[in-house]
Amino acid sequence: MAHQHATAAAGRGGGSMEIVPYSYSSGRDLELELPPFDVKRQDSLYRDATMPAHAGHHGQESWVRTLRLSFQCVGILYADLGTSPLYVYANTFKYGVKHEDDVLGVLSIIIYSFILFTMIKIVFIALYANDDGDGGTFALYSLISRYAKVCLIPNQQAEDELVSRYKHRGKPSATLRRAQWMKNLLETSKAAKISLFFLTILATALAISDSMLTPPISVLAAVNGLKLRAPHLTTDAMVWITVAILVVFFSVQRFGTDKIGYTFAPVVFVWLLLISGIGIYNTVKYDISTLKAFNAKYIIDYFRRNKKKGWVSLGEILLCFTGTEALFADMGYFSIRSIQLSFTFGLLPSVLLTYIGQAAYLRKHMDRPDIIPNVFFESIPTSLFWPTFVLALITSVIGSQAMVSCAFATMSHLQALNCFPRVKILHTSRRYSGQLYSPEVNIFLCIAACVVTISFRTTGFIAKAHEICVVLVMLITTLLMTIVMLLVWKVNIWWIAIFFVVFMSTESIYTAAVLYKFTHGPYVPVAMSAVLMFIMIVWHYVHVKRYKYELEHTVSRDEAKDLLERRDLKRVPGLGLFYTELVQGIPPIFPHLIEKIPTIHSVIVFITVKNLPVPHVDVMERFLFRQVEPKEFMVFRCVARYGYRDALETAGDFVKILVEYLQYYVRDLNLYGVGGDEPLKIVFHSARVDSFSWERKPSGHAIYAEEMLTPAQSFSELTMHPVSMSSRLAHFQTGKMNLEEMLKIEEDQKIIQREVDNGVVYIIGESEVVAKPHSNLLKKIIVNYVYSFLRKNSRNGEKMLYIPRGQLLKVGITYEI
Repeated sequence: MAHQHATAAAGRGGGSMEIVPYSYSSGRDLELELPPFDVKRQDSLYRDATMPAHAGHHGQESWVRTLRLSFQCVGILYADLGTSPLYVYANTFKYGVKHEDDVLGVLSIIIYSFILFTMIKIVFIALYANDDGDGGTFALYSLISRYAKVCLIPNQQAEDELVSRYKHRGKPSATLRRAQWMKNLLETSKAAKISLFFLTILATALAISDSMLTPPISVLAAVNGLKLRAPHLTTDAMVWITVAILVVFFSVQRFGTDKIGYTFAPVVFVWLLLISGIGIYNTVKYDISTLKAFNAKYIIDYFRRNKKKGWVSLGEILLCFTGTEALFADMGYFSIRSIQLSFTFGLLPSVLLTYIGQAAYLRKHMDRPDIIPNVFFESIPTSLFWPTFVLALITSVIGSQAMVSCAFATMSHLQALNCFPRVKILHTSRRYSGQLYSPEVNIFLCIAACVVTISFRTTGFIAKAHEICVVLVMLITTLLMTIVMLLVWKVNIWWIAIFFVVFMSTESIYTAAVLYKFTHGPYVPVAMSAVLMFIMIVWHYVHVKRYKYELEHTVSRDEAKDLLERRDLKRVPGLGLFYTELVQGIPPIFPHLIEKIPTIHSVIVFITVKNLPVPHVDVMERFLFRQVEPKEFMVFRCVARYGYRDALETAGDFVKILVEYLQYYVRDLNLYGVGGDEPLKIVFHSARVDSFSWERKPSGHAIYAEEMLTPAQSFSELTMHPVSMSSRLAHFQTGKMNLEEMLKIEEDQKIIQREVDNGVVYIIGESEVVAKPHSNLLKKIIVNYVYSFLRKNSRNGEKMLYIPRGQLLKVGITYEI
């Protein structure tokens, strides 16, 4: 703890600091005072709440764990990519094959697009741009916000400033100067901040929209294979069979990704083996010369022959790498090495062999345009049709898992950053914290997928809607990756230029081809994304306004003291936990409560549950405390810091951990003055270089790190060891600490524990937000109606915090913004 507090003091302002360096052999501490430095004085808890918290990360994993995760990758991530051969050629050649080399041209585009966008860009570049093991567009934004102050959410700005890992060491190189330029641009330009945030929530909305489209197109493409053996089945029958399968699929999501991964992985593994075998068989049997498609000249020839039609067909060809964005977004479920291993030696060869085999079959049967709608099943040997059909049906269902998992992870990000109404997020695996499930999101996706299936009825229309989600997310990922390369990685400018030019130019061509067909289906996901973005923007806008209102009306230190010293204020037994979003000061709802009911609990803790822009925060760094004057009233402020992947504890477990660390704080506050605003002195010792401690200047005595109590120790434990206790008492008698102070600490700790035993009450402000009377009509509609509707139909705060109804006290107040 000494190390943490001393480091924290060095990293924040509040006064002057003296450093006393280590002496080598004399046994004496050689003091060297540096000139004091002054910074702007802030609320001390605000400073500590914005200190860096070490984020959780993926450590060195064993090969056993890597292989286990690689096996799960197959079931969760690759089924969507593995089932794309069901519909890519069918949609690309829906008007027939005009020239036999057109098949080679399309196959060549598929091969190099798959390798370029999926393998190189995502698997071997983007996966390394993770936020301490977490991936996706929001994780990229979060990573950037830790190196530059770009976050627009007011409750995150302070964290982003000081949690930032951006360091400027040594002589500035060209890469560091570029990084500094990018940092300054993002921090000083409001347009850059808004644009970055807009692109992030657009990609997030598109990813959720994609989660509505992937299940229908995958399952419907597989069900269509029945027409070869049951031609009497109508389109309506196909649609309703698909709907039934989708309902079953979404109903099993509650069992969690961990169980689903192990259940689905063997099926997808067998599927990949089967389709690769069929691909080899078709290539050898029908046209071995199809392998010429590895020559990129067939791409040039294809565009030369087909011109505009060839360019427009790119919209259908890009379906070969749908699901690629989920690889990055879902990497929090797995690890980089496990994804790279299973992709390179599993998915890549299987999928390419399948496309090559289908191309060989198409070249041999160009004179039969009737086979194109079901070319995948037509190319299967007759004896393998039913096994392949069953596996295709199951795998297509599984293929939806990657995007559904992506939707759950995305919603978790949105919740943590206060960009969406509250929904329930469950952590389904004790082993892997990134595996999530949301009942509300799952129901919404199920209904949306069924509606899309019933409305569009064929894979052709759904594919057009699917395309725009895929290509826009790819484009936004490239833009954010370029910023990461400049700001975070600080790589050579030529590598950045190559990355940007190659991927931005190729993806722009795909994007233009998709937008050309905008009125034929892509408007559906755009409309869905627009609705989702509208909800995010409204929720964010009102959240900002409410936060600023509370910040402007915080209770000052003198006002708090006057409130606590009121003669008519009664203290009742128990611990009161008062939840607020503010890090600084006491919220305006507190005097409102005292005014209406002049009664508070014997111990009061104002709690702010705060999400930092990191995936995980260690429990040792979770709680930060300050005591509100006068101290005898036992009123504290606390910030509980969580990463956006951390699960909130149940109310009972939260109180146990909170009280434990509160008692540590009371001990440290009295022993070492931790938590105040006075300047510190750091003392290094000759015993070891990493041993140091601090003192408050008025005391005139240093407190040595070797003599400090560790968090695991208590005073009652020390009294059970007479030798240790006597040596410490001798030290206390020299003036560094006295027995009376020690007993006072233990008495304060007993008071806290006694009040916890008397009962815990959770106090939550039920703040209603309305627009000011003279606001414009648009603002009144957004605040009074839209936001009010969203708030009433989202989960209440006590449900998100798992607070028992019998211990809940709500305090109502209205804010005019």
